[in-house]
Formats: sequence, C-alpha cells, structure tokens
Amino acid sequence: MPFKPKFTITPKINRAVVEIERVRGFLEAVKLKDDWISDMQKQALILESHHSTHIEGTALNLEQAQEILSGRKVKGVSHDDEKELLNYKKAMDFISKYLGRDDPVSEGLVRELHKILVRGVRGGEAQPGAYRKIQNYVANSRTKEIIYTPPTPLEVPHLMGEFVKWINENIEEVSPVLTAGIAQFQFVHIHPFVDGNGRTARLLSSLILYKTGYDFKRLFTISEYYDKDRPAYYHAIQSVRKNRMDMTVWLEYFVEGLRAQMKEIQSKGRKIISADKIVSQLEDKELNDRQARIVHHLVVHGKITNEECQKICTSIRRTATRDLSSLVQKGVIQMKGRLKGAYYVLSEDLKI
Repeated sequence: MPFKPKFTITPKINRAVVEIERVRGFLEAVKLKDDWISDMQKQALILESHHSTHIEGTALNLEQAQEILSGRKVKGVSHDDEKELLNYKKAMDFISKYLGRDDPVSEGLVRELHKILVRGVRGGEAQPGAYRKIQNYVANSRTKEIIYTPPTPLEVPHLMGEFVKWINENIEEVSPVLTAGIAQFQFVHIHPFVDGNGRTARLLSSLILYKTGYDFKRLFTISEYYDKDRPAYYHAIQSVRKNRMDMTVWLEYFVEGLRAQMKEIQSKGRKIISADKIVSQLEDKELNDRQARIVHHLVVHGKITNEECQKICTSIRRTATRDLSSLVQKGVIQMKGRLKGAYYVLSEDLKI
C-alpha cells in the first residue's frame, strides 16, 4: 500500500510557513561578512549536534560538547557519549554536501547516514546501516513503559521503499518545509533501525531542507527547540497516532519550531549588521581584530567574560585581559561585577 500522509494545512501552519519564507528572503538578501556567517554556522553545528544527541540520552552539557567538537579532550565523559556527538557532526557535514543537489533521496543514502551516526558506538549493537531484524519498542525513558510498538521487521523494507518513493515524488509538489516535517515523523514511525532512529529522522529532515534550497545558510538548530521542551516534542509525535495517523498537530509543532528558529536567526543577523556599523564608527579607536570580535560578541550576546573572550579570540588569558582593559580605557566597554564574577558590557555611550 503506497504511503499517503494525512494532514490539513491549518491557518497556524500557513502563518508559520509565510514567516519562514520571509526569513528565508531576509537571509538571501542580507549582506553578512563571510567570517561572521562561518562563526554562526560553527555555533549552529555545535548546538544541533549537542541537542540532538542530548535528546537521545547523552549526558554531556553544552560546554563539554563545545570542547569536544573543538578537538579538545574532556575528562570524565563517557566514550559512547563523546563518539555519538562526534558522529553527529560528521553526519551533519555529510548532508551539507547535498546543498541544492538534485540527487534523489535513496534508501542507500539513508543507510549511509545511519552508518555515520552509530559507527563505533555502544559496541556496534546498533548495526550500522542495516534494517532491523528484530521487533523493537519505544519506551518512556523515565518510567520504561512501552509507548509505541513499531511495525514488524518484515514490514520495514516495504515501508521504507514506499516512504522514500513518496519523498522523491512530492519533494517539489508539497512545500519542502512540510515534506521535511512529514519525513521526520514517518521515519520515526517506521523505526527501521535498532537504534539511532530519532537522530537519523532529524538529519533526514534537514537533508530535505538542504536539497530544496531551504538550508537557511545552515544556521538553524531545530533540535535545540525540541530539547528545550522534550515532553512537548514527544506529545507532538504521539498526537499523530492518537489522531488516526493525521499529522496536522505534529506539522503545526514542526513548523512552529522552525519558525521560532528562523526568527532567532533573523534577530541575530540584524544584531550583526548593527555590530558592523558600530565597529565602523569606532575607526578612530584603532581596534585590533580581536577587539572588533569582542564588540561583535557584545552586540549579539550582551556581555562577555574573560574566559569567553579567550575562546572567541583564540587567545591566552593575558592577551584577553589586555584587550578588555584597552577597550575599557577607550570607553568602548565597561566592567561589571568583581573578581570571578566580573564581566563586560558595551559602554552606555554607544548607540546600538
């Protein structure tokens, strides 16, 4: 039986899609410097990798994830957690190769994505790239109660074949945003692999957006939205099964998450434009490149500590202290707090 998703395009979905399109237009038209785009992409990659693996149970906090993805060793973390995080980054790099490409979404591509995600993790129990041969179950992580029983292993190859066929036939007919949302749910519903289905589903959703020109400069981190309120995420997924496989409530949730991400990106983009203007207004202050980066960070994030300064400027503590002190003397920033609690903000005399 062919896969045919059931859903209604409600006013809520329509409004969110219209806003997403507006931000897409903004991102295509806005002129942001390549180095700022690159920095934002790196941060988005860290956030997406961290939050998507965190949803699935890794115990890493964001700071640990940043350190690991920067190539540094972090003591006291699980090898499997570290490997899952690094694998997710590799998978994100993999789907980035498909930006704007016309290649069809194939089962082979999905299997390869899964291989990258679970290779070398938890003793190879996830069977990288192989459809499951056993019945699996989705359980509540807290109570261990079974909340969903996926299709039998015998059904998986047929369901995946029909699912992938639908994606390729409808990727241009249905809004790419809705196609991505439908694909994410249906993949989780089939649950074709022993493990790693949630991560693969979220990556497949991003892959569809990337292929259809909805990559939003690779700045969105949809998993961050899910991870902030996991009960709402699980409830939205379960709503489909509770409503006789009608995906409307799930799609409302999905497009709202993407809309929220897009508005955040737009806000950050506007702040960076403001930061460029402020830096250009400070030409007489003779800021060095590191100090310009500090000003940019302050416009976007509001405050900075010495430790944060060292990270964004890739400098040692002494250099960071010197740069911050120089900016204070020039009247560009001011210090708040004392000792270990000290941080810096832009001078009140600057107009943002």
